[in-house]
Amino acid sequence: MSMETRPKTVVQFDSDAVRIHGKPHILLCASLFYFRIPRRLWKERMLQLKAFGYNSIDVYFPWNYHERREGEWDFDGERDVAAFLDTAKETGLWVVARPGPYICSEWDGGALPAYLLAKEDMKLRDNDPAFLGAVASWFDRILPILKAYQEGEGGSVIAVQLDNELDFYGCDDPPGYIAALRDMALARGIAVPLFACAGQGGLPQASGLADGVMPTCNFYPDDRDPEFEEKVLHYRRTLAERGYPLLVTETNRAHYLLRRLLSCGAKLLGPYLQASGTDFGFTNATNNWGKPLAFMASDYDFGGMISPEGHIREEAYEGRLLGRLIEAYGASLAEAAAEEDTVWTLEGDAVNSAGPFALRLKTGGSLLFVTNLEDRDKEAAIAPASDANASVSVSFTLRAGRSLTLPSQVPLIQWGWEGVLEYSTAELYMAEETAGGTVLALHTEGRGEIGLKFGGPVEVSAEQAAVSGQDGTVIVRFDGQTDAACVIQDPTGRRLKLLIHDRLKALHMEGLDENGDARIGEALRYPDLPSEEAAADWTLGGFEASEPMTAPNERISRDKADYLEREGIYRGYAWYEAAVRVPEGRSVKGVLIRQGSDAVSLYAGGEYAGTVTPGGGTAYIPLGEEPANGRLVARTEIWGHSNFDDIRLPALRLNAMKGLRGMAAVTEVRELSRNWSLYRAKDRTLRKEHIEPADDGLWPVVGFGGWMSPDHPAFEYYRKSFAASEDASSWTLHFQGLGSLARLFVNGEEVGAVHPFDPYVDITPYVTAGETVRLTVFLERVLGLPAGRVTLYEGVEAEGWTISGAEEEALLEHAKSHRDAAVQANFPVTLQAGETAWLQARTVNSEQGSGWRAKVSGSGLKLTAFMEGRIVGRLWLPCESNRPVVTGGSPDSFYLPGVWYADGKAALSILLEAVDPGKQGTLESIRFVSV
Repeated sequence: MSMETRPKTVVQFDSDAVRIHGKPHILLCASLFYFRIPRRLWKERMLQLKAFGYNSIDVYFPWNYHERREGEWDFDGERDVAAFLDTAKETGLWVVARPGPYICSEWDGGALPAYLLAKEDMKLRDNDPAFLGAVASWFDRILPILKAYQEGEGGSVIAVQLDNELDFYGCDDPPGYIAALRDMALARGIAVPLFACAGQGGLPQASGLADGVMPTCNFYPDDRDPEFEEKVLHYRRTLAERGYPLLVTETNRAHYLLRRLLSCGAKLLGPYLQASGTDFGFTNATNNWGKPLAFMASDYDFGGMISPEGHIREEAYEGRLLGRLIEAYGASLAEAAAEEDTVWTLEGDAVNSAGPFALRLKTGGSLLFVTNLEDRDKEAAIAPASDANASVSVSFTLRAGRSLTLPSQVPLIQWGWEGVLEYSTAELYMAEETAGGTVLALHTEGRGEIGLKFGGPVEVSAEQAAVSGQDGTVIVRFDGQTDAACVIQDPTGRRLKLLIHDRLKALHMEGLDENGDARIGEALRYPDLPSEEAAADWTLGGFEASEPMTAPNERISRDKADYLEREGIYRGYAWYEAAVRVPEGRSVKGVLIRQGSDAVSLYAGGEYAGTVTPGGGTAYIPLGEEPANGRLVARTEIWGHSNFDDIRLPALRLNAMKGLRGMAAVTEVRELSRNWSLYRAKDRTLRKEHIEPADDGLWPVVGFGGWMSPDHPAFEYYRKSFAASEDASSWTLHFQGLGSLARLFVNGEEVGAVHPFDPYVDITPYVTAGETVRLTVFLERVLGLPAGRVTLYEGVEAEGWTISGAEEEALLEHAKSHRDAAVQANFPVTLQAGETAWLQARTVNSEQGSGWRAKVSGSGLKLTAFMEGRIVGRLWLPCESNRPVVTGGSPDSFYLPGVWYADGKAALSILLEAVDPGKQGTLESIRFVSV
């Protein structure tokens, strides 16, 4: 289209610096997500980040948070984006805006609305007209808000990201897709720089190298990777060749690592999730952080600077220290260039250390970065690489797990003095002008010295330090055991004061007093004291677990089961009801759940059979006894749509839908692992004669995968037949423990590959009841990998389906309807396997008005906790058999925000589900710890 793809703006991301209104800046940028923090706490979090060194925030804008159903938009209350951006402007923080359309962020579906999944033939995150049409509707709402809050137009938005880590996804046309998003952004008035971040280093795959869209990097290394700088410098060079700076839009939260990135010339340091939060409501995701399936906890906390409830952690003080260092060197550091040539060397105990890496400051001199990659202290010295004997620096202590930034030949002019800071073994981290003169604050963790050179004679006085030198040369030596100070005065009476203290004091330094002396504070502490009075009047109201929570007239009748999204159910719970007609003389041994996700609890004849998390695949649930009738009920819960795309499980695909596609009552379980006829092939080329009927009388008869072969890999055909029962209507093969590549053929027709993570194959379409079924499996076995066992599940398909769903509002109504019949409850609370109940109480706010952290102890239970109509936590307590991996934060606690209490009071309602088959579910206690 005929529009300028590189808009002019007050924000410029040049290869040498980020400039805002012409002034260069290093952006220290923390994630802060309005959708995970109560609105009344937005400003508090922003002030906390600013106080601890950060000058900018990055924020996602989740599409499905604002469009919960197609065409139903909400930007009010907790969803008021304009209010959030207004607060950022008021607080003085720049904003890196990330409106997607896909955001990842361990958020339900990566923020793509679930209604998109039910659209036929739509290609998500690609140059697809149907998808881009839907995106246009979202951009029509969100981008005008971002435009109004751009830097220079009334706000502080300085950049806008398009999509997110596209290189992790199988996009067919990255250039076309990113260009389409770019054009949409420009057409809606976005004038600040546009960028696209690479998640695994694929700059073309992430950005399409589209004109006007800057590629950026996300790095999540081992913080002590000894070759990390080598990798980062590669990307710095690659980006510089294209006229872009190195912007690290996501990385780990340790400032130790951020220093290493700074040493490579990064102009934006974006640690992900320094301010933690909570996934309120049904907004959790599932993803591949488990084995591979994982359920994301409601508590969204990776251990960053600020906890979900707003507690300041120790790492925050590291952030303030780094922020002060960046500010101390100012524009000269913001425009610094990484020195790629080896100019410096590390002498002494240099094993398993990174560096020195050098940044050449704009006004002259360098900053030298050295990093200890081990958990032991070292003594080292920095010397010029060209002449190791001409070191201008004495040895210094490099503490375990530390990264230091040391000055070399830095002109003092940027602090208003004629002269040079020639070297220092103490890190200069603060520079301020006071009424008494200029103050430079440095920290050390051992003895050392500082060398300065002035243009003429100066007067020097010192406390707890030895001073020597002449003709304008000043050398200050200190023992590192006590605080030291040195005052330098020029002939005009101007004073330069050096403050030298230990690193702990630097971390806790609050500022300078009127005399230019340090004011040292203390780390904030938060007592872990539970309250016995936080909650009272506990009641327990059980209800029939196998009955849907919805009224009969709200249930949908279907001939076949289908995914929930196709029925307009996008989040929460749903119930599938069906009947099975078991042939006379047959008994039901178990039930197959087909293509089920996320959590499926089965009731057969009203009795609990078990809970499974099939990951979108099939699961077999054995029945302990014959069901009283043919009624099957599956209670399903959409824990969350995958925020990532992983081919290992069906439910981990980005376009995966939830619920289930069918159930079958299994009347016969047959072991098929024995007596397969085997043919050993030479290669993986499929040959028709080995699949179709042929004389296989001379083929060896062995167990499945049991041929001892000298080949690697081994290519083998396995054939076996069985007789299908006349009264069955469902046949499923289970390749349990399969670790090899397998392709299945039934009666000569190819069914497809057998997936090791979803090893059930429904062969019903290829089978005729009462006839012989010929199975052929082409197996490609790699040395040491098993072929597993083969089982046949035979039975009858369920029919006569009804489907219904319940989101937050319906669940709350159900809870209210059971209050009158509830009885007083005391801890421990116990439920029999499969039982469900509402546990309810009234709570009061903490004395500070900040709410509570509720810590839950128990086993065998799944909990959905509501506070005043909002879901504040979804927990799955430890079970002996079927609990999925729960990760991303605390799996056994939830946060009750104090700002959500009305007049100091709030109702607490917790849905309890006993989900450990054969085991009692027990809630031992809930401890309320004041925030």
